[in-house]
Amino acid sequence: MTRGRTLAAVGVGLALGIAAALALPSAWRALLPSRTAAQDADGGGAAAGTAASKPGPLATLEASLPPAEARRLAEILGRVRREYVDEIPPERLLDEAARGMVSSLDPHSAYLDRREYEDIRRGAAGSYPGIGIEVVADGESIKVLRPIDDSPAWRAGIRAGDIILRIDGSPVRGDVAAAIEQMRGPAGSLVQLMLRRAGSPEVVEVALERTRVEVHSVSGMLLDERHGYLRIANFSATTPADFDGHVAELRKLAPGLRGVVIDLRDNPGGVLEAAVAVADSLLERGIIVTGTGRTADARFRMDARPGQTLAGVDIVVLVNRGSASSAEILAGALKDNGRARLLGARTYGKGSVQSVIPLSDGRALKITTSRYATPSGTLIQERGIDPDLQLAAAAPRFDEPHLDAGVKAAVQELRQMWELHRRDGLPEPRTAGVRPPRA
Repeated sequence: MTRGRTLAAVGVGLALGIAAALALPSAWRALLPSRTAAQDADGGGAAAGTAASKPGPLATLEASLPPAEARRLAEILGRVRREYVDEIPPERLLDEAARGMVSSLDPHSAYLDRREYEDIRRGAAGSYPGIGIEVVADGESIKVLRPIDDSPAWRAGIRAGDIILRIDGSPVRGDVAAAIEQMRGPAGSLVQLMLRRAGSPEVVEVALERTRVEVHSVSGMLLDERHGYLRIANFSATTPADFDGHVAELRKLAPGLRGVVIDLRDNPGGVLEAAVAVADSLLERGIIVTGTGRTADARFRMDARPGQTLAGVDIVVLVNRGSASSAEILAGALKDNGRARLLGARTYGKGSVQSVIPLSDGRALKITTSRYATPSGTLIQERGIDPDLQLAAAAPRFDEPHLDAGVKAAVQELRQMWELHRRDGLPEPRTAGVRPPRA
């Protein structure tokens, strides 16, 4: 899960240290005690005395790294630049040094180059300029998972299972990142695709005009006149509005709606605030999530506000080992507040928040700044959330939910919950808050 933040390039704590490590080599060399002008010339920087008299990167480095550590970094960099068998551009060395430093912290922290940072921004925003297609590597080819509704790819008739052979005349070799980069581009520009139809030797060529594609992470349908289905594939800035829109559509199609299945299986997470907003829309009161960290904004508590979009409707949530991060926040909030029953398998167990911190040169850091807990105080990291009812493992059928074994089990659970309400004389499901909401 990423928590969007707009911070200065040189912030506090680890951000300060990373920014210092990315400073010019001359700043590192300035801390060495006995360097000569010839030695500095070898590295292409200023002499120690000159650099030491300048404020800026040196002052930052001195404040964040002891001289011995700065000396070690400078020595390693200098040796690699002078003696490695191939000449490596200094910028690449610094990028890789930063990448290794940050990735060693934990599996979820990363140093982002300009393209990676832009990809995260696009994913969080819920829209991007392109043709609207989801793809996956398939051996040495690229296979279409699905075209996004009302996108250029959808309007051109591209289908799930189609194999992309060429992009603008260039062969595709199973590199998903490169293929996505080729297919994206400014709105209004054209891209030519050669495809082999799914299950057929037929080859077709299509010319697509790129446009701004709105990514909708929520899909839904009516399973029968009493039960609805909502799947949240991930959490982006558009998820809360998408979710509310699908709820309103279910209410319209089924005035007597009794139960809804919310499918969080294989949901890897996304934007923290989006998951909190969905939980808020389903809860009348109670804690949604709490976070602990070193800085003030890494310590937080988020509570539900009065009002529910599915008041009077029972909820069953489907989860599995692929449900992670923000998906676990939503599942934990609904379970601990007594608002939903969880069915499936124990969730992934990613209970940490990554903040995306922009740097001054278009790059960014994605670092873990907080660990979160469910309303009951349970830490999720490396533990996950256990469902109320275990289901046998089975591959989800997102394309045909009414045939999915997990969805069928969830509907059966909803029927039993409704019968329980009737027997106990409860007209609608209860929502128990762990604590009252903040004023």
